[in-house]
Amino acid sequence: MNAALIHDKLFIKTFWEQKIVSHVQLTENEEQRMKNSALSKLRDEWLIRLESRTKHLKNFRDAQAVKLTSAKQTDKE
Repeated sequence: MNAALIHDKLFIKTFWEQKIVSHVQLTENEEQRMKNSALSKLRDEWLIRLESRTKHLKNFRDAQAVKLTSAKQTDKE
């Protein structure tokens, strides 16, 4: 083989290997950044708050409905 072709193949191979290494590093950095982000923790806290609020509102509405039905029954008697 020609020395120039071997040099070109080696250059292309190292070029793409460097691209792959740099891409892997960027991906790892992004994953680490996302892992350290407080956004997921905040999202989980808000979900818990919303679930709790929904639960309390449902219990309140159910209690109000029971009071109304019992008041209607006592009025009928």
